[in-house]
Amino acid sequence: MRLHRLDITAFGPFGGSQTVDFDELSAAGLFLLHGPTGAGKTSVLDAVCYALYGSAPGARQSGQGTALRSDHAAPSTRTEIRLELTVAGRRLEITRQPPWERPKKRGTGTTLDKAQSWLREYDGPAGAWKDLSRSHQEIGEEITQLLGMSREQFCQVVLLPQGDFARFLRADAEARGKLLGRLFDTHRFAEVEKRLAERRRAAEAQVREGDAALLADAHRMQQAAGEAMELPELAPGEPGLAEAVLSAAAVARSTAREQLTITHCGLGAAESAQAAAERALADVREVDRLQRRFAQAHERAALLEERADGYRQAQARMERARKAEAVAPALELREAAEAEHRRAAEAETRARGQLPATFADAGAPGLAAAARRAAEELGGLDSARRAEQRLAELVAERVELDSEERSDEDVLQEAESWLAGWQETRAGLQQAVESAQEAATRAEQLAVQREPARKRLAAARQRDQFARDTDDAQQRVIDATDLALKARADWLDVKERRLNGIAAELAAQLTDGEPCAVCGATEHPAPARKDAGHVDRESEERALTASQQADEQRAEAERRLAFVQRALAAAQGEAGDASTEELAGQAEDLEREYAEVRTLASALHTVTERLRQAEREREQRLTAQQEAAVRTATRGARRDALDRERITLEAELAEARGAAGSVAARAAQLERQAALLTDAADTARVAEDTAQRLKDADARLADAAFRAGFDTPQAAAAALLDDAAHRDLQHRLDAWQAEEAAVRAVLAEADTAEAARQPSADVVAAERAAADAGRRVREAASALDAAARRCAELDRLSARSATGLRRLAPLREEYDRVARLSALAAGTSADNDRKMRLESYVLAARLEQVAAAATVRLQRMSSGRYTLVHSDDRAGRGRSGLGLHVVDAWTGRERDTATLSGGETFFASLALALGLADVVTDEAGGVRLDTLFIDEGFGSLDDQTLDEVLDVLDSLRERDRSVGIVSHVADLRRRVHAQLEVVKGRTGSVLKQRGSGSGIGGG
Repeated sequence: MRLHRLDITAFGPFGGSQTVDFDELSAAGLFLLHGPTGAGKTSVLDAVCYALYGSAPGARQSGQGTALRSDHAAPSTRTEIRLELTVAGRRLEITRQPPWERPKKRGTGTTLDKAQSWLREYDGPAGAWKDLSRSHQEIGEEITQLLGMSREQFCQVVLLPQGDFARFLRADAEARGKLLGRLFDTHRFAEVEKRLAERRRAAEAQVREGDAALLADAHRMQQAAGEAMELPELAPGEPGLAEAVLSAAAVARSTAREQLTITHCGLGAAESAQAAAERALADVREVDRLQRRFAQAHERAALLEERADGYRQAQARMERARKAEAVAPALELREAAEAEHRRAAEAETRARGQLPATFADAGAPGLAAAARRAAEELGGLDSARRAEQRLAELVAERVELDSEERSDEDVLQEAESWLAGWQETRAGLQQAVESAQEAATRAEQLAVQREPARKRLAAARQRDQFARDTDDAQQRVIDATDLALKARADWLDVKERRLNGIAAELAAQLTDGEPCAVCGATEHPAPARKDAGHVDRESEERALTASQQADEQRAEAERRLAFVQRALAAAQGEAGDASTEELAGQAEDLEREYAEVRTLASALHTVTERLRQAEREREQRLTAQQEAAVRTATRGARRDALDRERITLEAELAEARGAAGSVAARAAQLERQAALLTDAADTARVAEDTAQRLKDADARLADAAFRAGFDTPQAAAAALLDDAAHRDLQHRLDAWQAEEAAVRAVLAEADTAEAARQPSADVVAAERAAADAGRRVREAASALDAAARRCAELDRLSARSATGLRRLAPLREEYDRVARLSALAAGTSADNDRKMRLESYVLAARLEQVAAAATVRLQRMSSGRYTLVHSDDRAGRGRSGLGLHVVDAWTGRERDTATLSGGETFFASLALALGLADVVTDEAGGVRLDTLFIDEGFGSLDDQTLDEVLDVLDSLRERDRSVGIVSHVADLRRRVHAQLEVVKGRTGSVLKQRGSGSGIGGG
């Protein structure tokens, strides 16, 4: 990574715009950034870090957002940082503008603009910059990926803070581990430790769960076996649990199988006894059935004897009915002939009643002749009918002509009246069309204005809500700050009280004869005593925790306030300065006007269609007016022709009608007369024929009755039976015969007669004996089923327990293996002699690399005296791995880095920082760092050591690096030619740059 140019505007102490040309400063390889205290030297480095990561480094992270803005800047000048650099072979330009509380464009007060970022890349072939992104998140991810390091690593590697490395030299192993863990990102090894611990706990839980399941199955087996199984008192995880369970299960299964055999034999004996009892019951039931059958047969025989007379009478009645059936056809024929003759006589009477009196005595031939004469006269009226029909058509046509004439007169009058108001109607409709078109245009304009008005109104409501939230958030910040200050004061007070009573804590650990940890004396004549207000370590830690929690709550309140302020600024920027009531009124007026014009515009299609219909109606009325005039001209001639034809037809019809009112009336009279005569003649002939057939039927009936043996036909008719009576009588005869045959068959059975001679059967006693035998079988079967279920359940649970033991064996092996690995990685295993955690082991390797890289420069700075070495010795009872010692070549001894003097500590920490930069760079993927900054610490060096340090720094140019020294040491201005001076004033600081050719000499 190489920096090229930095532009700063209204940032930190710089009220205006300042530019740093790093290409010119880097040409010399070593340049100086100097200026008086508070001028803003560190702010230049803050600007570089903020441009890259969007936040200031280290302890200055609290100065974010609006706090980064210069107090010297004009209200209309926005804070901006633009950095141009080359990284991974790509030339980029990053521009960042933090949140800015600017004056409102309208009205008074201020509004908060959101933070903005731009990322551009220089396209060499095209010779122009191209935009890549404007997203804060995308730019942050892109820069982090290109640099290969986080903001903390960048600040530690590129912006070398000497104070941090001086503390690193004197720090204990835990503090070194935290710093190295952040730089080398070794949290994945800590995650490995955590993962192993989690796997150990999970495996242990699985083993315990398996033991618990095994013990649960054992208890189930004990419940199934009853008193035949005893379990020892063992808990999950205790040794011998599996063997005890398997042994007890084997004993229970053996006992259950013996009980199953015994119950099986008992069931066989009970089933044999039940079979004998059921056979005896069947024999008793059969004797009882035969005895009851014999008794019932005797009763039925006595009842048949009582009904014998009725049976003989029914047989005689059935015989007479069979004889009468031979006469039945003649009876039916006679009844049919009588009914036919009666109907024919009634029809003849009705037909003669409709004729005139002159035809009362006429026979069938006379009536037929009169009907023929009336038909002949009716045929002569056909011509008169056609003339009468034509006359009716002429009258109808004349009426139609008169109706058409009246209709045409109405059409002409209506057309003239409608056409008289046409111009006024058309003008009104055209005006309505134009008004609707104007309303549609206005509606389109208002539709465009509605959505912005709604958004402004919604933003104004959010602005009002966020304004209230801001007041609440500010009050919470004040309350949280007060609580944090109070908690810190309480903690400091507790800490001071504990320090005052620390002697009492030390005295409590003294033992007679044991040396004191402070003075070494073995006698303790007057140890300090704890007073009533003594504070112990736990109380101090609780007070510290309360103070830290209060600080976290205050920070959370401040973050909430910043978020609400940003949201308020966004809402204010969108809503403007107008009040919510004004915007609501404007939106309501806009919606009302839009609804009105939409209503007017919706009538455009209707009025347009009405105009088209009116124009079509005008054309139709003009056409109807012309057609009515033509019809009126031709109607007179047609009317005269119809009148002449009507006179001729009326004369012809007067002769044909005679006394009737019309030809149709005369024809109707003749038609009725002919029909009545014809009907009377037909009915007379039918009556004569039916009378003859009735006479013949009487003769045949008398002859049939005599041959069947009846004195009269009436006697034969009385002997006949209808179908229902015949079926009922036959059924009675058949039932009597069947009953008689059945009784004789039962009384003839040998086994039935034999059973009747035996004593009465006792069915109840036999059923009771069979029921007792069945109950004993069910009890035996139930006992057998219970024993079989017990055996099956014990077998199933035993098999499941064996399966669980087989499944649990690899889990136990897995648990043992994971537990050993977890203890080894956590440093608690007996095999880990140095009690070194996995992460500490990795960091120790990195620290060893850092010490080797730092020693190369430390030997040059110290003229070959000092060498940094890594130590993995344990410190007291703690864990080992992150020790750092210095080897003094003058004495040949190795000592702790905390024993170095101030100047020695500086160049040792500088060497450590440069070595760490090299190692972290390699660790980050080999990203080349061509620009480094070193902040302060040179004032503690003598002239010779300073020359050696500068030589080492100057040698970095061999790797094509440029190093910027941040210092206010006056001697450095003579030694370093390229300089960037920060000059402070009442209106803010400014930058003055001098290149390597400025003529400044070295000392």
